[in-house]
Amino acid sequence: MKNPWKLAFLAPPFLLPVAAQAQTQPHNVLLFVADGLRPGMVTPQTAPTMYALEHQGVRFDNTHSMFPTFTTANASAMATGHKLGDTGDFSNTIDAGFQVPGAGKSLTPFLESDPVLGDVDEHFEGDYMNQETVMRAARLAGMSTATIGKLGPALIFDHTSANAETQSVGTTIVVDDSTGTLDKTGKKIGIPLTPEMQQLMTAAGIPLTATPRGANAKAGTFNTPGTLVANGAQQTYFVDVSTKVVLPLFKQRGKPFMMVFWSRDPDGTQHNQGDSLNTLTPGIDGPTSLAAIANADHDLSALLAALKAQGLDKTTDVIITSDHGFSTISKQSKTSFAATQSYGDVVPHFLPVGFVALDIAHGLDMPLLDPDAKYAPVPAGGHPSHGDGLIGGSMDQPKVVVAANGGSDLVYLPDGDPSLAKKVVGILSHEDYVSGLFVSAKLGKIPGTLPISAIDLQGSAVTPVPSIVVNFRTWSTGCVTPLTCGVENADTGLQQGQGMHGSFSRADTSTIGGATGPDFKTGFVDKAPTSNADIGKTMAYILGLHVPDTGKLVGRVITEAFTGSKTPHWTKGWEVSTTDAEGHKTVVVTQTVGTERYFDAAGYPGRTLGLNAGK
Repeated sequence: MKNPWKLAFLAPPFLLPVAAQAQTQPHNVLLFVADGLRPGMVTPQTAPTMYALEHQGVRFDNTHSMFPTFTTANASAMATGHKLGDTGDFSNTIDAGFQVPGAGKSLTPFLESDPVLGDVDEHFEGDYMNQETVMRAARLAGMSTATIGKLGPALIFDHTSANAETQSVGTTIVVDDSTGTLDKTGKKIGIPLTPEMQQLMTAAGIPLTATPRGANAKAGTFNTPGTLVANGAQQTYFVDVSTKVVLPLFKQRGKPFMMVFWSRDPDGTQHNQGDSLNTLTPGIDGPTSLAAIANADHDLSALLAALKAQGLDKTTDVIITSDHGFSTISKQSKTSFAATQSYGDVVPHFLPVGFVALDIAHGLDMPLLDPDAKYAPVPAGGHPSHGDGLIGGSMDQPKVVVAANGGSDLVYLPDGDPSLAKKVVGILSHEDYVSGLFVSAKLGKIPGTLPISAIDLQGSAVTPVPSIVVNFRTWSTGCVTPLTCGVENADTGLQQGQGMHGSFSRADTSTIGGATGPDFKTGFVDKAPTSNADIGKTMAYILGLHVPDTGKLVGRVITEAFTGSKTPHWTKGWEVSTTDAEGHKTVVVTQTVGTERYFDAAGYPGRTLGLNAGK
């Protein structure tokens, strides 16, 4: 009989945790992601379970999201241990380079969708990230694997699982918003449940179709408030699946396991909350957002209790993180052409969704098409439906593609025209909502900008690489802890006063961070810089997996968090561009451990919250 753990121990002994080396098999890993939770909001009152875990085990005190600070981008980093220049998941919405069927044939798909992820995988030879994920490696090593929670990021951890080589290596359990749901033609949208899971869920009285968000999904309109309830019902469903079915199943199997629980809250509620319609205060710090934080904390508590009830707590390492921070949306600008126009669904003089596409199209005097509305021309007095836009050229050969995301946008120049790049940069640098521009080195050096390689966005990615990354202006409303009341201009259909992320503000790049379990220290505060890419490498480390790397933009194993290990040395630094015609220069502030770079904040001095050039 072959040893089922043979693949798990291909890594040389020095790569394994001290505690794991003494085990006959690796410890288990449970990763809990509280989407969009800011570290300053984890207190004994708001999130007692997370607070206790961070203070009883390891608290990561110098955390970093990947920039652009979006969900699928950071899920790709956690899943693979690679930065975005390697994974090619540059933001929630990208230029895919082809018309994506699952996104209504849009060139700019929103990646938080199982069908869309399937389409982009198929287009890029079965793996759009071109990277082995830790969970896939664990599955192929014979371990039990499950990923549960928010649609999109949950599947990313083993997005090629539907094409598993053989059933003999097992199947990753995937349960998300789309589980059991059908499209208008009756076709299943989500990843199918295995017969075993169907049987166990039915026996436990759990429906085979995921509970919808209900009222929590209501974002309101420009003149009506959004939701006033947290995402309780849906997340209770995911917790029930996890605690009543998956963990007991893993206990019964008696094999090491890797499990991810991706909590949509507080992110989903902070986006849609109706506590602050068109006002910057309380913004995302109102009662509805606080209820969402409590909801996520309750879910973690239930998972920890289930581990203990199953007798798995002594053999399971639990890591908690968030994919990014959060800020309150501002829709105001004094320079934008788009803000001077009148729209039927926008507060007068506020920025509409798609303002970047509108301003670039106006500045270039080129027509604008909406890729999310069957490529219809955007008329005068109109705006792109989702913010994305194709500018100039034709539907099949646009001159400029804008992928709107929120606190930052991606701009693609399919022809790679350096002169056009300079024109677009000139248009953007004039706008008061911009704070920093990053440009592909292939387009040459442009005053006021830094190359995208300066922020690790140039690597081995197989998806189209952005030509220009646009960071938006951020500031604070003036609370005692500024990073808990950050504000950002955001290219979104949501309203001023609701929530967004994606910028290079420290309010968006900082995340929660904690760990507990047999491999981790107790009562330890880790002051060294860490990132979501490091989490991917650390999970592989715990599980004893050797995961092959494509590309060199990798995270590090957070060895200092393990018993008997020392904290590494790190340095701080910054990079500054030349000055452009508007008097702007782009600055990025970094920390470095060995060759590993971490990015605190970036943008134009005076326009990015938390930016300090070290002077």
